[in-house]
Amino acid sequence: MRALRPARLSAADVLRTGAAGLRARPARVVLSALGIAIGIATMISVVGISASSRAEVQRRLDRLGTDLLVASPGTSMLTGEKAAFAPGAEKMVRRIEGVERSAATGTLSGTVRRSDKIPKEDTGGISALAASESLLATLQGEVRVGTWLNAGNGRFPSVVLGSVAAQRLGITRGGEQVFIADRYFTVIGILAPLPLAPEIERSALIGWDAARTYLRFDGRPTSIYERSSDAAVSRVRDLLPRTIDPRNPQDVKVTDPSAALQAKAAATGAFTDLLLGLGAVALLVGGVGVANTMVVSVLERRHEIGLRRSLGATRGHIRLQFVTESLLLSTLGGAAGTVLGSLATTGYATSAGLPPVVPAWSVAAGLGATLVIGSVAGLYPAIRAARLSPTIALQTA
Repeated sequence: MRALRPARLSAADVLRTGAAGLRARPARVVLSALGIAIGIATMISVVGISASSRAEVQRRLDRLGTDLLVASPGTSMLTGEKAAFAPGAEKMVRRIEGVERSAATGTLSGTVRRSDKIPKEDTGGISALAASESLLATLQGEVRVGTWLNAGNGRFPSVVLGSVAAQRLGITRGGEQVFIADRYFTVIGILAPLPLAPEIERSALIGWDAARTYLRFDGRPTSIYERSSDAAVSRVRDLLPRTIDPRNPQDVKVTDPSAALQAKAAATGAFTDLLLGLGAVALLVGGVGVANTMVVSVLERRHEIGLRRSLGATRGHIRLQFVTESLLLSTLGGAAGTVLGSLATTGYATSAGLPPVVPAWSVAAGLGATLVIGSVAGLYPAIRAARLSPTIALQTA
């Protein structure tokens, strides 16, 4: 006689058998799946919000550019005093191959106040700067109100205010006057915000010639701004000190204003790793909850297990049934967590004005984690169920 072989369950039979246990206890299923859902939602929302923040920073970098460099005098190694640039140093910068624009500002003595009635000590943190005509184009800035300095108005006592300076002075339109040093200047313009040049936002800008005439400016720039092609930034950075001050290039300090935004993106990523760890802990707790649910399920369903075994189900069938049930339970929680995490990311990004980004890899990783947790959480209960003797299971039911 041919040996009898146990029947093989089709995929549909396995799913139907595994789902039967879930349908019998819906309340317990929902509570167990909720633990997985919270863990997955936490991880996806953390990754999504971080990716949205980085996307916003990258969008700002793309708009503002990473090709702006600022040169300023450092401390002289010979005298220990602050170095000084020669007049017209910004013009020499334009000779560097790859430099597209350059401009300069010079620090002026005297305070900026709303009127001469205000004490000199009450400056509001506003500086007076002489500005070359090419400064606005070099910074890729915009005039929000009025007009920018040019060859005509730059010779007269006129001033353009940075966005923060205008706010602190309480000025919203052109034609008003501010008191700089010992005389009044007429406001002809107010700039839009300049994220890469916060020092300009907090300044009152006066034409180069007017600064010489009315404020005894010596014509020496204290900051030189330059824009170059992206491919030339590194080379220009190396050449700037030797071009501005060939005799003492070590006294020239070159900075990259966009570095702060790049550091912000990196810091966001580091903070994300910490929150991902917390999400992983929540997911692990959810996995423990699934394992506990499956162990209790095995204890409660001994009669069912014994009956199936007496009707011909093998130990492999029983193991497969409970592993499938655990996988379905985890997958249900993972799917719910994916939806919740995506909605949380979209809601937060929309309210904060960020581009909503939910990386596909985070969704795939979340669902993959649920399958692994479901398999591990259901393995021990499945093995325990398969080891039950049919006769003992029926007797103790």
